[in-house]
Amino acid sequence: MPELPEVESLRRSLLPYIIGQKILNIKILKPKLVSDKGTKRQISESKTVEFINELTNETIIEIKRIAKNLIFVFESKKIMIVHLKMTGQLVYKSNIDLSINSGSQVVSGGHPIEESQSSLPHKHSHVIFTMENGVLYYNDVRMFGYLLFYPNWETLENSEHFSNLGLDPFEPSFTLENFKVKIKTKKAKIKSVFLSQEVVIGLGNIYADEVCFAAKVRPDRNTDTLTESEIESIYLQIKRIMPLAVSLGGSSIANYLLADGSRGNYAREHKVYNRSGEKCLICGHILEKMIINSRTTVYCPNCQN
Repeated sequence: MPELPEVESLRRSLLPYIIGQKILNIKILKPKLVSDKGTKRQISESKTVEFINELTNETIIEIKRIAKNLIFVFESKKIMIVHLKMTGQLVYKSNIDLSINSGSQVVSGGHPIEESQSSLPHKHSHVIFTMENGVLYYNDVRMFGYLLFYPNWETLENSEHFSNLGLDPFEPSFTLENFKVKIKTKKAKIKSVFLSQEVVIGLGNIYADEVCFAAKVRPDRNTDTLTESEIESIYLQIKRIMPLAVSLGGSSIANYLLADGSRGNYAREHKVYNRSGEKCLICGHILEKMIINSRTTVYCPNCQN
């Protein structure tokens, strides 16, 4: 599943191609994807019809991000949320030649689906937006993702779609004082708290390991044992690592591509994630692993306390 840096990289990559375009036609082949966000979704004919009718002929003016959700904002103030979940993919295929020898431009981000490299649409193409200058495809192998329509921001906020989310590392509200207040309300393993997204969003399995290592704190420490200096160190490492990961395009460990089809390369910066049994790059001690919240967690028993 893409983590926050990967989603933010995708958002930035799509902006030059999508902004200012009007949706001329929408084809929905799997209605459950626009019916709800839960794991067990019931197909809603009324929501499917609403999705099509309300967003057809609408012009995209902005793409925002809340947590791992992409928020498409339209000129009329209408909203579309896109969450790729585990195997979702967005592919935009332009019908305009962007250079003399380029042919039509294709940009994609998300789970790499082999069929997308050779033919579009294909069997995993479930929602198709025909635009003025190209086509945007939402492809999803396991169909865990979703695309939801909201008439405006107020309706979205009242829906509590983003309730219980923590601080966003890229927002001004992510201050040391706010982080301290949030983390001191928890009494659980540090990595469990990160994975819950209730203190700070975007620290999934990869970045939770990397932040804990950089802060020299074991990921299985309980948050109520952290000293003031350790909390500050964790905060500072989040502030350093997350923007760096975005600037490098994310990690692309297993299945994440950027909108230009390339893989993120923050993986080259990993100090502990996926390196169990290898030597610590700082002290040379063999890195060990444990399971926290059913996720493999790698740490250095010598560098981290």
